[in-house]
Amino acid sequence: MKKSSIFSLAVVAAIYSGIAIESDARELVILHTNDTHSQIDPTDKGYGGVQRRKVFVDSVRQARPDVLLIDAGDAVQGTLFFTLYGGEVEMQVMNHLGYDLAILGNHDFDNGMEGMAGNVALSGIQWLATNYKFDDPEVASLFKPYEIYEYGDKKVGVLALNLNPEGMIADGNAAGVTYLEAIEAANATAWWLKNIAGVDLVVAVSHLGYDNVPSPSDKDIVKNSKNIDVILGGHSHTLISPDSGHEWVVNGDGEWVLVTQNAKSGEYISEVTIDLDSIGVKRPSLRQVRLGAEYDRAFDAELAQIVAPYRKGVDELMEKVIGKSARELPNDQPGLINFVSDFVDARGSQLIGRPVDLALMNVGSLRRGLPKGDITQGMIISMQPFTNKILVMELTGKDLMEAINVYASRGGDGVSSQVMATYDPETNAVVTLTVDGKPVDPNRVYTVATIDYLAGGGDYMVPLKRGHIIARSENIVYDDLIEYIRTNYSKKKINPSNINRFAPLR
Repeated sequence: MKKSSIFSLAVVAAIYSGIAIESDARELVILHTNDTHSQIDPTDKGYGGVQRRKVFVDSVRQARPDVLLIDAGDAVQGTLFFTLYGGEVEMQVMNHLGYDLAILGNHDFDNGMEGMAGNVALSGIQWLATNYKFDDPEVASLFKPYEIYEYGDKKVGVLALNLNPEGMIADGNAAGVTYLEAIEAANATAWWLKNIAGVDLVVAVSHLGYDNVPSPSDKDIVKNSKNIDVILGGHSHTLISPDSGHEWVVNGDGEWVLVTQNAKSGEYISEVTIDLDSIGVKRPSLRQVRLGAEYDRAFDAELAQIVAPYRKGVDELMEKVIGKSARELPNDQPGLINFVSDFVDARGSQLIGRPVDLALMNVGSLRRGLPKGDITQGMIISMQPFTNKILVMELTGKDLMEAINVYASRGGDGVSSQVMATYDPETNAVVTLTVDGKPVDPNRVYTVATIDYLAGGGDYMVPLKRGHIIARSENIVYDDLIEYIRTNYSKKKINPSNINRFAPLR
């Protein structure tokens, strides 16, 4: 396994499946990232970027002798760097930063098994997968079920927990992967690490999500475990800040377990410090850093050189203006999902030559917002980077109600202008649902425009799998959306309704 420069004073030897490190230091620092989603440059908010991450990581390594840099999944997908180059630049960047360990996120499968395995092989990083089994021996050889590190007389074991591909990863993209139940895998592996391998502390790197996700979440893992001491999380894009109260969860023995997560897009990085002399007595400490302009104090020319060949294609798309927006449209406010849902409605109607009854879209597909003023082709592709296609299906009112209840279970989602819905925030169940002002008739057949990912049961929209597909676009969603904007907004600005069409009942 390629080691970073922090180990230049260490004597490295294989012990069990791990790495023995002789050092006088009695603290271990774990730097944790998650859900970077190909954010090579700072976000629209002005935070993050891999240059700043490198500055911060280097500063810690210079000050502390024992440091692990670990990623909790979804390093890819979300900007033009992935759309155009499939993960190459992200893997090279992680390798240059000297990541010690990484695990898979669901978006690592967006280009199928071949794309996933190619990126893992390219990265030069040790990848863990505790509760995934791979049918292909060559793919399986890229992963280990756990890793053990030794610091003097102390051992730290690390395992990986991945989500169930069913309902989250597009059909076929994870072919050859067998999911092992996460709680069982976590408990069995953590027990073995502590009782057989003799580790003093177990760290679980997770891409299950902190909460508001299908069970098991990180909180479920902790509540059902006795041998896991720290969870480095990802997937739900939760910002778990120190002293928020969310970072500590009680396990099956009544002990406190530290759980971390850094939202998304690489704006934050967590630093977990473990006192090696006081494991089991003193809790690990958590520091979280938001990578702002103060980390521009240094510049890594080699890192810039790695990224440079990929910039031309990205910059060209980011400069092609296709329309204008009357106002800023953040991706966490109703305006943008309303705009995209109405576009899906319009494209679906075009596909069948008559108006559809409604359109369904997912907020999770919006990977960035749009600014006020010029809208470029690159912005639209970055906002909707997935290779989904729009289709129209016939769906019974009963199945439609079930689908809308799935939406409600996660706090609402995207619907077109014909739809108004409310849900109970206590139970996350639909209270009211109308289409064109009328309650949904369970016996009626509705024409519904959506994307193939949702139609295939993605985002847990299993009821849509019962629909009958009657039309399908040949184009990727972002290509249809670019043409829609060029056609409909050449003389007017994008200015969608900001009404919450799927609102909590007050």
